[in-house]
Amino acid sequence: MAMASRKSLWLAALALAFSACAGAGHAGGSDQTDRPLGVVELFTSQGCNSCPPADALFAELAAKEDIVALAYHVDYWDYLGWQDTLSRKENTERQYDYMRAFGSRSVYTPQAVINGRVHVNGASRGEVDGALARLAKTGEGMRVAIKVSRTSDRVMIDAGDAGTGPSDAHVVIVYFDPPQTIKIGQGENTGRKMTYWNAVTGIQTAGMWHGKAQRYELPMSEISKKGGCAVLLQSVGKDGMPGPILGAAFIHKP
Repeated sequence: MAMASRKSLWLAALALAFSACAGAGHAGGSDQTDRPLGVVELFTSQGCNSCPPADALFAELAAKEDIVALAYHVDYWDYLGWQDTLSRKENTERQYDYMRAFGSRSVYTPQAVINGRVHVNGASRGEVDGALARLAKTGEGMRVAIKVSRTSDRVMIDAGDAGTGPSDAHVVIVYFDPPQTIKIGQGENTGRKMTYWNAVTGIQTAGMWHGKAQRYELPMSEISKKGGCAVLLQSVGKDGMPGPILGAAFIHKP
């Protein structure tokens, strides 16, 4: 009975996530303003036996309309016997950049970085939810509104005014894959079949934001050929390390 209940909850989460993605299919010219609760960046690996609980929690987060959830598969556990099919060197580099930004001495999985400000155990629902709520309460949530609109050939990203606080940030475009179910053949998770959501495939900087309302344009052709896409308004330190995320939104395909 408990297994059936868990299966029902899992299927419901999948349906919600598909619904959130499908909700992008409005008529041309429609727009959306996103000021989500927060951004969750999960650093995970198919070869880490501590990661499946975090991947399952992440699937639930990815189904929430008020969370921008992005999964970065890293490659440093590949030596354990299974090469993560979704890992990218750039994902590992982003995690190391966060490590230096936080003044940490090592990286780990599953690590969840919340709003670019704090990191917690990505398998702990209490720690993830607690960090999101705490940052929102202290004004360290998504304080800059991001409005996404489109025409037949382009996507417009409108970033709002800063108000108080940091006033310089990069406009970061993050591409990710649609959900994929993968059977793991070797390593610590041998025999598991896992569905992975929002696995990041690429990151690019589209421009700079200086605290005032500004518009950025992307060709629709670039967005359409990707599985999914999000925009992060992320401050960057003088040393080039990633800092607080001030605003975020999904860029939906037509």
